[in-house]
Amino acid sequence: MARYTESVCKLCRREGMKLFLKGDKCYTDKCPFARRSYAPGQHGQNRKKLTNYGMQLREKQKVRRYYGVLERQFANYYEEAERMKGITGENLLQLLERRLDNVVFRLGFASSRAQARQFVRHGHIKVNGKKVDIPSFLVKPGDVVAVKEKSRSLDFIKDSLEATSSVPDWLELNKESYEGKVVSMPRREHIDLPIEEHLIVELYSR
Repeated sequence: MARYTESVCKLCRREGMKLFLKGDKCYTDKCPFARRSYAPGQHGQNRKKLTNYGMQLREKQKVRRYYGVLERQFANYYEEAERMKGITGENLLQLLERRLDNVVFRLGFASSRAQARQFVRHGHIKVNGKKVDIPSFLVKPGDVVAVKEKSRSLDFIKDSLEATSSVPDWLELNKESYEGKVVSMPRREHIDLPIEEHLIVELYSR
């Protein structure tokens, strides 16, 4: 399977903002973006002003990188969002939020979406009592997402969960039982990321 293997900190620098792809490190002085906020590459400090197309493309790339999905995957999500009732941009974000790896991160079982993705792939997560190792699995209201009993002693899970103070309104978390419940579909106001989804819709509508 294709995957990005270079430094993820370059992705933040390319988008000109922190994407918080490395979890706790992004909140410390060790974050490379804090020291070099310009784009990577020889001409990174001399980038010209973006055109309308450039802004649309960068917004799409930013969202892709937030959620850790590949180009083809993202296009498939957009096509599905177009077929759904409602506003296409909001439908797209709802689909991305419902990914199991994102839910694991949102519940505080992992400190980043990348860590959550690895966590799911390694079989540490159950959905409604059954092991699910597919990061792109879409949860729905009523689903219970829990850490497998044997995995609850892992330090990185305990530390991440201990540092979690709140979860989005569409989720419920029970720290004692290492499980969370999907109480509703995520709505636009639940998504706190700085995303201008209308730019993505404009890009795919060209």
